[in-house]
Formats: sequence, C-alpha cells, structure tokens
Amino acid sequence: MTGTALSGKKYKAYPEYKTADSKWLDEIPSHWKVAALKHILSTPITDGPHLTPVFQDEGVPFVSAEAVSGGHINFDKIRGFISEKDNALFSQKYKPQLHDVYMIKSGATTGITAIVETEIKFNIWSPLAVMRCNKNYNPYFLLGFLRSDSFQKSVQLSWTFGTQQNIGMNTLENLTVCCPPIEEQQKIAKFLDHETAKIDTLIAKQEKLIELLKEKRQAVISHAVTKGLNPNAPMRDSGVEWLGEVPEHWRVAKLSYFLKLLSGDGITSNQIEPVGKYPVMGGNGLRGYTTNYNCNGEYALIGRQGALCGNVNIAKGKFFASEHAVVVYPYLDFNLTFLSEFLRFMNLGQYSVSAAQPGISVERVNALKIAIPPLIEQTDIGDKIKVNTCRFDTLTSRAKTMIEVLKERKTALISAAVTGKIDVRDFVSEQGQPQGV
Repeated sequence: MTGTALSGKKYKAYPEYKTADSKWLDEIPSHWKVAALKHILSTPITDGPHLTPVFQDEGVPFVSAEAVSGGHINFDKIRGFISEKDNALFSQKYKPQLHDVYMIKSGATTGITAIVETEIKFNIWSPLAVMRCNKNYNPYFLLGFLRSDSFQKSVQLSWTFGTQQNIGMNTLENLTVCCPPIEEQQKIAKFLDHETAKIDTLIAKQEKLIELLKEKRQAVISHAVTKGLNPNAPMRDSGVEWLGEVPEHWRVAKLSYFLKLLSGDGITSNQIEPVGKYPVMGGNGLRGYTTNYNCNGEYALIGRQGALCGNVNIAKGKFFASEHAVVVYPYLDFNLTFLSEFLRFMNLGQYSVSAAQPGISVERVNALKIAIPPLIEQTDIGDKIKVNTCRFDTLTSRAKTMIEVLKERKTALISAAVTGKIDVRDFVSEQGQPQGV
C-alpha cells in the first residue's frame, strides 16, 4: 500500500500491513491488533431505562436518539425533563459520565454515535447503547472507529428487524474494533479533531449560504409580486396593512373578486391507488392515483388541512383534486406563476382554524384584499421570477452538492485514519497540517 488520496490530498501509508483477523476488516498496520468491542471497555455495554418516564417542564435533561448526531449530543433536542426522583432511579442502572460513548441501537438512525462532553446532570433512554472505554482505549478514537465505514457496515449486517431495525447489545459487544497503541490512538484522535473541525467549518459556511440564498430568493419573489418590476412606478397605499404600498395602477379588491376557491371533490383513501391513470392531488402534493379526473388544465392548489395547511402547489394536466385541496379558479386571465407566488406570499396557513388538526378558512381567505397588476405585467413578473428562482436554485444545488462532498470526505478521512489506511503519527496540530503528506 502506497497511500490514500482524499479529495486531492495524498496521505502516506504505514510501512507494513498484515491481514486482519476480522471479517469486517481486510488489513491493518502490522503493529496493530483487533479485538471484540467488549474487550476495550471498562464496563459491559448497557442502555438507558426501558420505562417511559413522566416528563415535566424542567428538571434533569432526558436524552434519546433524536438528540444524538454528528458525534455530539444536542441538548436542544432532548426528549424532555425528568424529576430528580426518576433520575435517581434510572441512575441505578446507568449514570452518565464524561467521555462515555453512545450509539443508537434501534430505529431508523441505528448506528449514529455521540460522545459525552459535559459534566452536567442528565440521563438517557433505552434506544442508546453506552460504551465506557478502559484506560488503554481512547474514547475519541472509539468514537471515530464507530463512525467508520467498516464498523457501520458490520452494524448494518448484524441488526435485526421487528417493528424497527435493532442491534442487540450482545451482538454489538462482539463486533470488531482496531487496537493501535494508546499513544497512537491519541494522535489519531487529535488529527481527526483538527481535520474534521476544518471540514465542519466549511460545511457550516455552505449551510449558511443556503439559508442566505433562501432568504434572498424569497425577498426577490415577495418584492416582485407586491411592488412590481419598475422601481420608478408611482405608488399608492393599498389600504391593506400587510401589503403596504403597491403600484398605483394595480387593482385592489377582495380575493373573492378575482378568484373562486372551491374544495376538491371527496375521495376516500381506499379509492386512491399507488398506480393509475390520473394523479390525485392534495394541497400538499401528490397523494396517489385514480381512474377519474375532475380538473383539466393548470391550477393552483391550496392545502386545506393538516400540518402544511395553506401550502400552495401547481397541478397540470388531468388530475383529481382531493378534499384536502382548495382549487383556485380565476375569474380573470392570470399568469399562474405570479398567482401561485402571490398566494404563497400571503401565508394563507395563518388563517386556518384549529380543530383536531388545522384547517383553512376559505371564507376568511375570500375576504382578504389583494392587489393584482394587468395580465401583461403579471407575465413579466412571472418570467422574472422563473429566471431568478432558477438562478437561486442552481446556487443552492451547488452548495448542497458541496456539503455532500465535504461529508463524504469527512467520512472517508475518519475511516482511513481509524483503520490504518493512512499514517498520521507525524501529525503536529500546532502547524495545522499532517507531516509527510
């Protein structure tokens, strides 16, 4: 082995390798060993309580799977708080300790890991398996190894399925881990901490860029549909508080003057099929297929019920509008892009009424006043929106692609370091670069 290339960097390999005594690993540096996970722990793998506690508004933080990701515990995503009494009871089985390592052992996110980096009092629930390293094993090296491709594959090939995927603790403790000398583990852990922090910084910048693009995209659209494209157009007060000034030649009237809103035809869930001739559209998108249709053309649909109440979609061609959709029928000619974006700008979900679930009030929406430009101006605005959204979507797609590339590089770097594919023993964190590269 001569080395491993990672996104343009080539890291040196160890001088000598040997075949690993494990079905999960091919070869390791000649002075490394492998062992079952249970042999590098100071206590047997355990988990949190299998009881459902009584949650309260404050108290001891209670951590479950949703708070574990990216190697860290996110205390903003805890399940809730438990009483001191429950914490004392649960702590008889397991009491969190600094540098304990957690792995989700059941559910859709099985295999995701985190390390305890706080000494604040908290406790955990049963989906988390706990690993506490002995004095000859570095917990941050273990965290890295648990995140490596080889270990994650061993988890995936070892879990079982019931109501959800699950890996038993007896199975988990017998999976293989690499065992470099402790000093080397510490060196690898420092290298990964330094290098993954740089990658995380780049990822955070791309995520920030995506948020800024989203805000800018919405600002451009909102301005276009409420102020028009001519910055020199004479303006007047619309008389609508949430709308403000509009070009003085735009028509202002109740929504019911321009549009007719009708709930889609009733259709039961057993009439909706996974395949069929015509799509069944709810206000929140495609719901399935049917052999009938009640709309033919291009229409804006508004979500009428549920969590996405007020959401706006465009349906084209022949389709069936379900009872969960409000179909928008214009009395006048409208540019559909302009119309749908204006309806999104109105944030119609705020006019829903709460029952068992949110439901849009068509009568309330009909009474809202809106401002509409002439059709030719609507078309110009719609065309401009399409150009701008395409540009913003392209930039956003590039940023998302970059994030995926960076995440892949991070995973590859972790895997290469903890399985001995690259030699980072000469790494010097003060200089910020691995030596011998």
